[in-house]
Amino acid sequence: MFVTFEGVDGAGKSTLIATLSGRLHASGASVLVTREPGDGEFGKEVRGLLLDRHVCPEAELFLFLADRSEHVRNTIRPALERGDIVLCDRYGDSTVVYQGFARGFDIAMLKELNAFATGNLVPDRTFVLDLDPSEATKRRTKGDRLDLETNEFHQKVRDGFLSLAREEPSRFVVLDAAVTTESLVDQVLNSWPT
Repeated sequence: MFVTFEGVDGAGKSTLIATLSGRLHASGASVLVTREPGDGEFGKEVRGLLLDRHVCPEAELFLFLADRSEHVRNTIRPALERGDIVLCDRYGDSTVVYQGFARGFDIAMLKELNAFATGNLVPDRTFVLDLDPSEATKRRTKGDRLDLETNEFHQKVRDGFLSLAREEPSRFVVLDAAVTTESLVDQVLNSWPT
């Protein structure tokens, strides 16, 4: 089972994933928690390049795709083959939204590049934590390059995730990120893929 979590920075994805993972472990499930970018040695190096340095939009795109390729091949697919539940903080939809909706790259091209980078691996379910960007800004504790983008940029990100959710309602579930983490976990488990 491959489940991804998306949303604006500061929506609470990491907190939700940690709490959900604990519940799933307690029920006896084998769970792998991972993230993009930043999983594994390669991912850590790419994360540093992406979040701490200024890179041009094209380089940003290709770094995300390179990280995703390595991540799928070396982490996600092996875990799925073992029968693990994989909970991933960000995945290909983030590239479509950040580089497409927010940065202006062609969305169809981005979807094709994602399919190539992942070998067509699509999540069984994607949960979008929806939160007004101004509220998300109050929650953020870090200050990487993407966090420091304008409110207009973050609004485009939010709108992009909601647009993707409307396009694929069988895969996406939109959650109101303003509620408690426990409430979000309950909603996730009630919408769990079968």
